[in-house]
Amino acid sequence: MGSASPPYATASVLRPGVHEGKVALITGGGTGIGRATALDLAAGGASVVVCGRRAEPLAEVRKEIEEAGGNCLDIAADIRDEEQVTAVVDRALDAYGRVDVLVNNAGGQFTAPAEDISANGWRAVHRLAVDAAWNVTREVARKAMIPQRSGAVFFLAFSPRRGIPGMVHATAARAAVENLAAGLSLEWGRYGIRSVCVAPGTIATGGLEETYTEADRERWAQAVPLGRLGRAEDVSGLISFLASPGGAYITGTTVVVDGGADAWGTGHPVPAQSPPRSEEANP
Repeated sequence: MGSASPPYATASVLRPGVHEGKVALITGGGTGIGRATALDLAAGGASVVVCGRRAEPLAEVRKEIEEAGGNCLDIAADIRDEEQVTAVVDRALDAYGRVDVLVNNAGGQFTAPAEDISANGWRAVHRLAVDAAWNVTREVARKAMIPQRSGAVFFLAFSPRRGIPGMVHATAARAAVENLAAGLSLEWGRYGIRSVCVAPGTIATGGLEETYTEADRERWAQAVPLGRLGRAEDVSGLISFLASPGGAYITGTTVVVDGGADAWGTGHPVPAQSPPRSEEANP
């Protein structure tokens, strides 16, 4: 029963040249998870295109990849602008002729009580996490992956997946891309395109260290069954595997990489109940 075995050996999944001949485009590729993903895919032999709003960190990633003998194109662009999205994809195709792996890593959020999130704040987060990701995905699919009848598209969500206090705008956006990944797998599987969402937990990137205190980070680590925050390499290694022949039958799902946090929940006591308005007015 079933088809013959695939034409690669099991050992080929983690071999140094596992991504040889592939081209990967990573948004938000200058720092954090995006940077780590670019380095991992390049280490596997892929030619890499990194884009983001700040030119300097992108240039540093390109230099690091080239010094290791790889190929990298860095493009400073704001993917919230559709014309700049078109320019990024066109430059990638001009340079390498194809795109095999797309990692929609770019995103941005802030913490705020739900009742304090303005309409503009809500739209700003969704514009980058959902709208821009869709614009890049659509452009890459139409110009590269559908014509070549192959490709792997990755979206980034959050864990815990049930929601995160103070982040309802961002978690709602990431839930949207989870569903987008599943829906695209149903429509684009006929073109040989896989679509997967990866949901990291709290990752100890430079931005996290700059924005939050050591006490915050220690408290979050205590809510992780494995006892530590994630590293960018924990996520990039997973994406590299999923983009390899080892992930060839994985599509339409969300893969959680969070040390067990989603299974455990937030791991903190619930907030105290607010007093009735009459008590607030007359303490």
